[in-house]
Formats: sequence, structure tokens, C-alpha cells
Amino acid sequence: IGQEVVGLFCMILLTLTALVANIVVMVIILKTPLFRKFIFVCHLCVVNLLSAIFLMPLGIISSSSCFNWVIYSIAECKAVIFLNICFISASILTICIISVERYYYIVHPLRYEVKMTIRLAVAGVVFIWVKSVLITVLALVAWPHGNGATSASRCTVYWSPGAHKKVFVILFSITCFILPTIIILAVYSSIYRVARTASLQQAPVPAQAVAPRHRCDSIASQVTILTARILMLPRLIPDRLLGSNKAILTLVLIVGQFLCCWLPFFAFHLHSSVPLVTVGGGHGEMVVTWIAYSSFAVNPFFYGLLNRQIREELARLRRSCLNHPLGQELCLSISEASVQENFLQFLQRATCTLETHTSCISPSPRNRLDQTTTSFPTPGQVPEESS
Repeated sequence: IGQEVVGLFCMILLTLTALVANIVVMVIILKTPLFRKFIFVCHLCVVNLLSAIFLMPLGIISSSSCFNWVIYSIAECKAVIFLNICFISASILTICIISVERYYYIVHPLRYEVKMTIRLAVAGVVFIWVKSVLITVLALVAWPHGNGATSASRCTVYWSPGAHKKVFVILFSITCFILPTIIILAVYSSIYRVARTASLQQAPVPAQAVAPRHRCDSIASQVTILTARILMLPRLIPDRLLGSNKAILTLVLIVGQFLCCWLPFFAFHLHSSVPLVTVGGGHGEMVVTWIAYSSFAVNPFFYGLLNRQIREELARLRRSCLNHPLGQELCLSISEASVQENFLQFLQRATCTLETHTSCISPSPRNRLDQTTTSFPTPGQVPEESS
């Protein structure tokens, strides 16, 4: 009984976290006009929110022994499986598109600025839902008809009857997990190489340390110059390495979170589809299913609140709601910030020759193009052809 209570509490907590976190990120994005460029992040929050409203409560009913009395009809069971597969597919495909968008922002900034339009974003959202609905329809093909009924705990893909189950599970895993995972790993590996190249660059020594105004050949003067150089370099290079390492850590966390949530789920269903293999019943499926559902609760943190623009806007809203004075204005100007700038702000900071203390944010790709005489390109960035 104690385990049942703890499990039920954790499932309810995950559901409430998904509801609150996704609503907060969506409100911030929709409230600020320029934040509406985060269309794929907003769409991910929509999918997560729909899952928290419809899918996760159904998961609680299917997973907890407190609801063993719930019986689904064939039509109701089909609806549950439709929601399950459709929302899972839409969530993973949206994460995949977000990774591709970030890749183009870092490696092909000019192409991103020109081609990343509202029409293209809408086309991407339509593609996500069309593919999700199609793969869900395949799951319901050859589903048994009639007036039968089944327990809520057995209304899942794992318990689905019919010979088509094996084919569907393999197709579902390839199209909605294996291929997106390959794309995500390839994209973030490219971004990692950019971060790694940036971290290996050495920061230039300030002009004051290299060429003092009054050169003197005395021993005391030479000691002073050497001391200044030794004291200045450790401050510059670690700052650049730290910034790039934070970007690398961010990439590792995002990829690791994705694999931790979805790899057990698809591995379980692929293993269960193999003939002559006996897999633990409802308990094993419940564990991997809720590990996957936890993605709906943590996604708004990794793809929304991890962004400094969204965090600072959230702080503004909180102070406004509490009627606290804003105090000193934030240095970040949202009207001048670019779409994905804060996600890889450490990358961009690491590629600057020397960041001033009065600047809070690196210039956007478009502004960097206007400063070609004083700035350096991002290491690993693909040069664009000027028209």
C-alpha cells in the first residue's frame, strides 16, 4: 500500500508540474511579441500541456491499482491509444525540429535569418501533426472490432492484440525515436565541435599588456611587464573556456535528458515485440511509460526556462505581480535579442576576442555581420555566400 501511495503521489506531482511549467512558458512567449519567434518551443509546450491534460490522467488511471474497476470499451481504448501515440510522436518530432533549428542558427546564421520564416515554421508544425496522426492510424489498423471491453491497465500498445503489433512497434520506434535520435545526435555533435573549437582558441593579450606606453629596459620594468601578462592571461582564457564548457554541458544535459526519458520506453516495446520473449507485464510497462511521461514535465525547463530571456521575463512578471519595484533595469534588451541567442550565449561569448564588462549579451548574428572589422567568426561556422 505504501508503494502504491508513493507512486500515485509521484504521478500526480509530475502531472501538476507539467501543467504549471508549460502554462508559464507559453504565457511568457505569447505575452512578449518578439518571443513569438520561439514558435517551436511554444508548440512543444502545447503538446506537453495537452499531454498533461488528457494523457497523463489516463496514465494514472491505467497505472494505479486504485482504478482497477475502470473498464474501457473498444472505442474508448482506441481513443486512449490514439492520444498516447499521437502526443508522444508530436513531442519527439518537435524536439528534433528544435535541434535542427538551433543547428542552423549556430552554423548557418545567414541562411537561418533569411529562411526561418513564419510560413516555414507553420509548415513544420503541420508536418509534425500529419506524421503523428498517420503513425497513430497505423496502430489502429486491424484492431479487433465488436462490443468487447478491457481493463484500463491493459489498454496499451503492449497489450494490444493482433499480429500487426510487431510491425507497428518496429515502424513506430524507427520513425518516432531512432531517426529523430540520429538527427539530434548529429546536430548537437556539430554544435559541440563548434563549442570545442571555440574553447581551444586562445584569447588575445590586451594592448596594455603587450605594448606598454613607456618602454623601459630596466630589470624592474621587465618584471612588471611579465607580471602583468601572467596576471591578465589566467583571467581571460578561463573565462572563455568556462563559457564554452557551459555550452557543452548544456548540450550534454539536453541530449542526456532526451535519451533517459525515451530510450527505456522504446527499448521495452521493441523487446516485447520479439517473438518467444517474455517481458514483465504491467509493472514494467508502467515504469517505462512514466519515465517517458516525465519528459512532458521537464521539457519546459530544458527548452524554455533554461533560456535567459525567458527567465528574466519571468522575473519581471513575478515582480510585477508582487508589486515590487523593478529596481535597476536589466541589461538585456529583448527587442535586440535574437531567437536562440541565450541557449548558446556561452558559445558566442567564447568566440569574441575580448568581452567588455559593460555588455550583458553577445551581439546577434545579424549584428555580428555588421561588425566584420572588429569581430571574429564563430569557429566551425560555415561561411555564407553573399548575394
